[in-house]
Order: sequence, then structure tokens, then C-alpha cells
Amino acid sequence: MPSSPAPAGGPRRLTRTLYRYAFLDEFVLLYPVYALLFSDTGLSVWQISSLFALWSLTGVVLEVPSGALADGTSRRRLLVLAPLLTATGFALWVLLPSYASFAVGFVLWGAGGALGSGTLEALVYEELQRLGAADRYAGIMGRARACGLVAVMAAMALAGPVFAGGGYLAVGAASVLTCLLAAATATRLPEHRGPAAGVRGWAATLRAGLAEARDDRSVRGALLLVPAVTSVFEALDEYTPLLVRDTGVADRTVPWLLLLVWAGATAGGLLAGPGSRLGSRGLAALLAGAACALALGAASGSPAGLVGIAAAFGGFQLAVVLADARLQRRLTDSRRATLTSVAGLGSSLTTVAVYAGYGALATAAGHAAAFTWGATPYLLTAALLARAGRRPRPSRHARNESPEAARETQRKAHRRATAPPCPPKSPDRTV
Repeated sequence: MPSSPAPAGGPRRLTRTLYRYAFLDEFVLLYPVYALLFSDTGLSVWQISSLFALWSLTGVVLEVPSGALADGTSRRRLLVLAPLLTATGFALWVLLPSYASFAVGFVLWGAGGALGSGTLEALVYEELQRLGAADRYAGIMGRARACGLVAVMAAMALAGPVFAGGGYLAVGAASVLTCLLAAATATRLPEHRGPAAGVRGWAATLRAGLAEARDDRSVRGALLLVPAVTSVFEALDEYTPLLVRDTGVADRTVPWLLLLVWAGATAGGLLAGPGSRLGSRGLAALLAGAACALALGAASGSPAGLVGIAAAFGGFQLAVVLADARLQRRLTDSRRATLTSVAGLGSSLTTVAVYAGYGALATAAGHAAAFTWGATPYLLTAALLARAGRRPRPSRHARNESPEAARETQRKAHRRATAPPCPPKSPDRTV
């Protein structure tokens, strides 16, 4: 398929729109207070927990089918639709607060998240590839993640004053407005794709994507790496406030120390550009260093140890971006969103398992011990990556080949190696 000529401005339009979208997607003032809304409406702890479970279940069920849908239709259209679904859910929460409204809102929010998961990464990578700038993917997505983290911190800072001035209605209205702005921003994302399979072809796209993951060892390894570096980090993030409080600081100090941890994660995203030069052994060293910082910081049991937690979160955030970039380099365009969503599904399921393990550890030994043990999976992943990094590397030409071209190269090499030897030529008697 011939690609459209690259515009003179390069990826500037794409990156500016992407950064705005990433910020608006996370700038939700309801984040810090929606649990309070549920409680003030009269919901029990069991009911609130069931809502969180419904939210997670929606994302798990829709993750891979939505990725296949993104490969079969316009990805930009899905990125416009995703925040509109979330906005509808938020509006229901504040206008008709009840268990039923909260449940419908979480289903809509989960569906919106599933539509965007894998879709955004696929669109960005293919547009950069069209512009001849695919090597900049890790740095650009790292900055996009940093924009999202800054948005979360800004929302945490503004939620209090807005809530004090107008209550849940004001916070909800601001969140709905942000979602509408995100949808409007998504319409500005560039998309240059040939004819897709269409909505009816999503099942075939899904089957083809899963077959690629089954048949290609490098794709399979990259798919497994994403949940390996993502799940524990994302699960521990939810318990960070409890770890901070266990260091003995006053409750009013907890948000300020959390900002330190978030700042570390933001720095990790901003370092994704230089970090994209890391190979398997470099990524292994990064994970091992971050795991040691996590264990030492948590085991200290003091506020000073949170510096180590911040450094660890920065390393993990960088590793998440690099793992995603490694996966994108190994995927074919027609199934990119599908397999990115498969990786997202693996991360979600593994995160749920980490929640269960964390609950058991923290109950028995405390939050510091649970965080310390959280370093173990990263040390194991680092060891596997270091082992993989000692294998012979493919040539530069082979690394730049598409997956189909690489497989064809391997088939040709196999045929040459197994072909019978040619008979010797008869001597040339021509004088």
C-alpha cells in the first residue's frame, strides 16, 4: 500500500495533538472524590467493591475485541467515541446518583477505556512510520504518558477547591467537559490508512492476530514482556498512599509525598527517548536497578525511603514505554491494535492476580513487606532479559525488516541450507 507523502512539518501535528489528548484523558476531577460520592449516596463497602469489579471485568471482556475492531475500522473514530462514553457515565453519576447509575457509568467508562487501549498506540506508531520517524515512538509515547501523569496531579490539586465551591455537581461537570474536549481533540489526530476490513471483519482480524502471536516467537516474547513490566507497577501504585501513611507521617502530609512518587514516574516517561537505545541487557539492568530501589525504599519504613520508591517508579514507567515500543516494532500494521490489546489484556489479568497476592502479603506482614516482595518479579524478568541479550543479534538489515519480510528471509535461508548441492560444472574446453 503506498503511503501518503509526509507533510513538511513532520510529526509535529501528531505529537501536539497526542499530548493534548493524553492530558485531557487523565484530567478528571472526579478521580479523587468518586469513592466519596458512592459512600455519600449510601453504598456499602461491598457495593463499592462490586462496582470496581464490574469496571475491571468490562475492560477485560472488551479489551481484545475492541483492538480487533480498531484494526478493522477507523482508529481515530474510536478515539473520539471513547471519551464520549466516559462523559456519559460521569454525567449519570452526578445527575442520577444511585447504584444502578454508578454501575452503568462504570460499564461505559470501561468500554471507553477498552476502545482507546491499543488503538492509540497503533495509530501513533503507524503515523510515525509513515513519516519515517518510527524510531521516535518511545520518546513520544513517554512524553505522552508524562502528560497524563501531570494531568492526574493537576486534577488532584484542583478537585478540592472545585468541590468546595460546587460539590459533586461541579466536579462532575468539569469532568464531563474535559471528556468532551478530549473527544474534540481526537478529531485532530491524523490517520492515513488504506481500506480496512470493516466492522464485520473484526473476527477474522482477531483470529489472524492471535495466529501471528502463536506462530512468531519474537512477537510472543514481546507480548509477554508488556504485562511482566506493567502489572506489578500498576498494582503497587494503588497502595502507595497506604505505604506513605505507614511511614508515620501525618495524613495531611501524605498528598505531598505522593507528589514526589508521581514526579519520579513522570521523569521516567520523559527519559523514554534516550532510553529507547537500550537493548535487552540494558532493559534488564534498568529493571534490576528499579527493583533494588523499590525493595530498599520500602524496607526502610521511613519517609526518606520514598525517594527510592520514586526512583523505582521512574524506572518502571520507563520500562513500560520501552516494552510497548519493542512490541510495536514486531507487529504488522493490519493487526497492530489487536495484539497491543492482547498485551493489555495480559496486563489486566496479571494485575488482578497481583492485587490478590498483595492483599495476602500486606495482611500478614504489612505494606512495606508487600512492596519489598514486589521487587521479586522484576528481578526474575531482568534475569530472563539478560539471558536473551546474550544471544546473537540479527543484522541491522534484519532488525529493520517487517515481520513478513523477516519470516520470508528465514524461509529462503532454510531452503538454501537444505537444498542439495549443485553438480560441478564441466570444464570449459573452449580455447
